[in-house]
Amino acid sequence: MREPAVVARLAREITSGLKTGDLADFYQDLHRHPELAFQEHRTAAKLALRLRTAGYAVTEGVARTGVVGVLANGDGPVVWLRGDMDALPVREATGLAYASTVDGVMHACGHDLHVTWLAAAAEALAAARATWSGTLVVVGQPAEEAEGGAAAMVADGIHARFPRPDALFGQHAAPGLAGFYPHTPGLTLSASDDVDVVVHGVGGHGSRPESTVDPVVTAAYIVTRLQSVVAREVAASESAVLTVGRFHAGTQSNVIPAEARLALNVRTQDTRVRERVLTAIRRVVEGECAAAGCPVPPEVTLVPGYPNTVNDPALDGEIAAVHRELFGEHTVFDFGQAMGSEDFSLLAPPGVPYDYWYVTSTPAAVWEAAPGEELREKFDEVPGNHSPLFAPDLSVLVPGVRTLVSAALSRLVV
Repeated sequence: MREPAVVARLAREITSGLKTGDLADFYQDLHRHPELAFQEHRTAAKLALRLRTAGYAVTEGVARTGVVGVLANGDGPVVWLRGDMDALPVREATGLAYASTVDGVMHACGHDLHVTWLAAAAEALAAARATWSGTLVVVGQPAEEAEGGAAAMVADGIHARFPRPDALFGQHAAPGLAGFYPHTPGLTLSASDDVDVVVHGVGGHGSRPESTVDPVVTAAYIVTRLQSVVAREVAASESAVLTVGRFHAGTQSNVIPAEARLALNVRTQDTRVRERVLTAIRRVVEGECAAAGCPVPPEVTLVPGYPNTVNDPALDGEIAAVHRELFGEHTVFDFGQAMGSEDFSLLAPPGVPYDYWYVTSTPAAVWEAAPGEELREKFDEVPGNHSPLFAPDLSVLVPGVRTLVSAALSRLVV
């Protein structure tokens, strides 16, 4: 690890030629053409072209639409930089001149920013390869949004097919007044699990409910009862979130359906809490179905999602120090543990340290107009990730490249 001031100075020199306008063209093009998980063919091709032009050995089609670029530049550590590429099934409402042209699909989580930062950082480091030694691996990951893209890349042999990392870095656009770079050592993001539930009833005519076992009513009781799991079975000192994100039953008003389906999401930060919540879900579902006299036991299917994201404390401290040197002492702070989830950590082989930080991206005018005086009050009022109004400020384009470049340089040797 070089001295933070040395790394910051070198990163600033390497990226001194970056212009917001040049980066904006690429970013806005990605934003206009969002692609859902495992459909990122256009995005992947654009990233691959820029990496290949910069001198990387590029492999496309990793886990279907993933891209991996390798730049071997002498002896030294192996550093991986990762950016995710997929968009969301969200209808954009920003009114931007470069808004999505794909109906019902939007880069509502900032992954278009992530690809822009990744491509530009890779190019800057390749152009300045005389200043460092080692191997740089650039990973364009598909399907972060609950589709298991990182796991798919691992299953496709990313750890065996490419140089093993000595450190892995990633970052995420986040709400908050643009110009800050939150770092959290240790646990920073929560584990996520999905639970699918099928309630089996007895269907029939809406005019004769007494001849049926109504799964809609039973499922409604389940939804209501589940709200007490976190409130009454998880200690106030522990963290958990249980959300019912989908409730589907029936086809028309005068038909009582034979089944109802629920889709749940669980966020936890402790394995014991996770098991407690998942056990409670099964107990509630089975209990309500038994009380309703359902003819067949319910189906409760756990779909494991993402593990906790736990930054290596020493590595995070080093990168945070570099970012303080780059942007100012006041710009880096501990955001704390969040209930959001990521599959980023799966890309790190066992024992390999990783660091994952944030780049706040809310335009100053939007931040100032948000109600409230305290930071937390305003944070809750500005458009966040997954909002149809999420519109990062273009001022974060160059700084987001510098954060990645400086992180890579902190490990690569001269």
